[in-house]
Amino acid sequence: MPSDTTESRQRLFFALWPDDEVRVALEATGKSLLGKRIKRLPAANLHLTLAFAGSVTGSVRRCLESAAGNIRQAPFDLTLDQSGHWHRPRIAWIGPTHTPPGLWSLVGDLRAAFETCGLQADTRPYQPHVTLARKISRLENPAPITPVSWSIRSFSLVASVTDPRGARYEQLVSWTLEG
Repeated sequence: MPSDTTESRQRLFFALWPDDEVRVALEATGKSLLGKRIKRLPAANLHLTLAFAGSVTGSVRRCLESAAGNIRQAPFDLTLDQSGHWHRPRIAWIGPTHTPPGLWSLVGDLRAAFETCGLQADTRPYQPHVTLARKISRLENPAPITPVSWSIRSFSLVASVTDPRGARYEQLVSWTLEG
């Protein structure tokens, strides 16, 4: 088996992965908010990032999977009811006005898993959001959005794969939340 210095790496993150119904609602919100002229993320890429691991080896991936499998968290409901734009990363997003305690708990558990696996957890405050579009300078006509209700019953480990067509996300493993 190759050592960690020569072992292949994957760009991984933990995310809330929407079911088809929520994905359709997210896509509709993006169309409504951004119109037809702004290129939105493909519907298949819509998700809510919980924790970004970055480029990791297979041994770190296995450690993360093991740690995630030990997380005990009750299901919770999430309402994405506000939109915004961040100037520096140039993204349009939707997110919750109020973050449910279950989401804070899940993010905290995943950050602890990162430390267990030798990764440094992000020290910036967590800002839950779904990115709708990248490389936009501003929201033309920000308006209230129709809230997207999302019943969170699982979380996933996802790989970011870059190919000539751009980035796509592959859901690798999912864990059910049980209260």
